Amino acid sequence: MNRFSSGASTALLLALAGTSAEAQWKYPRTPTSDAADVWHGKRYQDPYRPLENTKDKDVQAWFKAQATLTDGVLARIPGRDVLVSEWLALDRRTPPTFTDVHVEAGQVFYRKTVGGENVGKLYVRNGYEGKEQLLFDPTTYKPRVATTIKLFVPSFDAKHVLLGLTAGGAEWSELRILRVADQSLLPESIPGADWEGAGWLPDNVSFTYNGSTITDTRDPNIQLNRQARVHRIGTSVNEDRDILSAASTRDVSIAPKEVPYTKVFEVAPDRVLGFLFTDGAEFRLYTAPISELGKPRIAWKSVVQLADGLRRDSLRRDGLRHDIVVHDGWLYAATHVGASRYRVVRSRVDAPDWKKAEAVVPEAADAILSITQSKDYMLVEYTNGINGRVVQVHLPSGTAREVNLPTSGSVHVNCPDAHSNICLIAVASWLRPRILYALDADRGTVTKSPLNTDVEYPELAGLISEEVEVPGHDGTPIPLSILRRKDMPMDGSTPCLLEGYGAYGRSLTPFFSPLFSLARHGVVVAFAHPRGGGEKGEAWYKAGFKTTKPNTWKDFISAAEYLVANGYTNPKRLTGHGTSAGGILISRAITERPDLFAAAVVDVGMANALRAEFSPNGPVNTPEFGSVQDPTEAQALYEMDGLAHVQPGVRYPAVLGVAGWNDPRVAVWQPGKFVAALQQASTSGRPALLLVNYDSGHFTEEKKVAFRDFANRFAFALWQAGHKEFQPRPVVASPAQARTTSPAKPN
Repeated sequence: MNRFSSGASTALLLALAGTSAEAQWKYPRTPTSDAADVWHGKRYQDPYRPLENTKDKDVQAWFKAQATLTDGVLARIPGRDVLVSEWLALDRRTPPTFTDVHVEAGQVFYRKTVGGENVGKLYVRNGYEGKEQLLFDPTTYKPRVATTIKLFVPSFDAKHVLLGLTAGGAEWSELRILRVADQSLLPESIPGADWEGAGWLPDNVSFTYNGSTITDTRDPNIQLNRQARVHRIGTSVNEDRDILSAASTRDVSIAPKEVPYTKVFEVAPDRVLGFLFTDGAEFRLYTAPISELGKPRIAWKSVVQLADGLRRDSLRRDGLRHDIVVHDGWLYAATHVGASRYRVVRSRVDAPDWKKAEAVVPEAADAILSITQSKDYMLVEYTNGINGRVVQVHLPSGTAREVNLPTSGSVHVNCPDAHSNICLIAVASWLRPRILYALDADRGTVTKSPLNTDVEYPELAGLISEEVEVPGHDGTPIPLSILRRKDMPMDGSTPCLLEGYGAYGRSLTPFFSPLFSLARHGVVVAFAHPRGGGEKGEAWYKAGFKTTKPNTWKDFISAAEYLVANGYTNPKRLTGHGTSAGGILISRAITERPDLFAAAVVDVGMANALRAEFSPNGPVNTPEFGSVQDPTEAQALYEMDGLAHVQPGVRYPAVLGVAGWNDPRVAVWQPGKFVAALQQASTSGRPALLLVNYDSGHFTEEKKVAFRDFANRFAFALWQAGHKEFQPRPVVASPAQARTTSPAKPN
């Protein structure tokens, strides 16, 4: 560690020796090699390949030194802690958030997070109007271990709840069984389970889950050859049966990267459904009689294949609840076949013929986001990218009618009770907390749910939101959402944070967050909706997909240019932000247009697309981004790769890479390698720093961790944008340290 420490401390002193001058940064020495890959006759140099070996002590020391440097720099930005305090104060007034509501045997189970609480807890009440009872508090699970409830599924008789618990921001769950009667945990513990795809069987003493023999989240094979298993309460986990996997189901030909989930719908308890997923939009589906689970070999029958073009919910909310609807022997699903904004079709489960599928809901001007079901209805959720609407379809008759929502915004529908037609509809907007409504589909009435609490934020009254469309590089209109103060001068002097994503067909629809109080400090907060997302349906998604992926970052650049041209900000005040797959967007935006941004945040971001396939989460993502094994897709991955486009001698903007040490989705070395390259290449004098969250993964529910992380990102951006509230306090170097300092360069 000693060989890194002096570099970190010197760089900190250099950075903070002045407030307006840029410094020559001295970074920790990075391990390098002459590694390279050759794909289809083209050689791709990869000098920072050693950083991928996070088990190497020197590599661990490098990450630690980078983290020490960054932590020291950020700690001296005065506005950072002000933001955290402000958000926590707003959060304490935030109405309770109810998520993943389930109703079984008349009991309403939900995870509730009260304003000011760090994580959510599990509660139950007898009916929506019943008295609330705390069932499980994750903060008491393990001493000094930050634990969150990643999933919970109550049994159909409401006597047990299957819990998926995670620690330190990890996503692979430890499964535990909670007995509702006395709130006690049964002795079984199942490690390394997936956070999706768990569900009870009709006997109420057995459940299915997705597991693996590998529990090391950094093992590159953890996502491969996974198994859908059955566990019975009171038996050894070692006896759990593999019912769907490449090993147990050879006649189905399951690829190693396909993830198997099984589910029994309460409305169809006589059959088990077996899903095969990657991170692509389509899925495969098989079915078998529930009685087959007791036989040595399950006779799975094909229902859906990838070529059928059925689309799963791109948000994957509530596990598998929004992918398909099953009713009276029919299977309903959304498809892009013949409908770029999707339509809903149906076919018989026992005799599927999707080429002749019956149309149930036609394509509309806005895109179908998801479908779900109550006892007698299918609820279809639409979005135009900003505002949503809901249509209810009476399954026995096929009649449809629009749900009259009292307010506008993005919508999320959940029908938690298979035996009633009461559904919950959450409506959210940028500057208003979500409102939870109860829909009585039989009567067609919408009222505020007993779970809803209204809260006003008068301190946000001076803010407005705007929705515009900006011309893209090829003339395509690109949606852009803008939050700002009403009295903001439109002279380009205001710092701006511009965020974008654009992948998996996911829409960045409006949501409320205490973080938006940032706009009160004289900051424009903007969200670009580039191609690759789902704002305008399948065609919009596929226009930012694999070989068309450049549209994603070019649309983001177009949004940035609009903000500059129309006086919202200027390039010396503009920060770009991309998270996860949005790392492609931001790393390529700043390598293509470094002059357009003062700073960029690569948040747990995929910045090394050529190597993503070789990370733990990589194989299942090849349907979305492509594989280097294919010559066309390898070239497309090169175009997406921000690291590969870093060139020496370029004046790059300031960059903050954010990495989660426990991240199972985007390996810590993805933003790490990108930052390392910028530290060597950039001649702007602006910093390239790596923030390593050792107590977090890809995301975390823990508010204290999340708020601190966002404050770090925003403080860095606003420091670089020249915001007066975020200029670091100067430090005085010792004589020995001062001698190592190079002269500062002017802006």
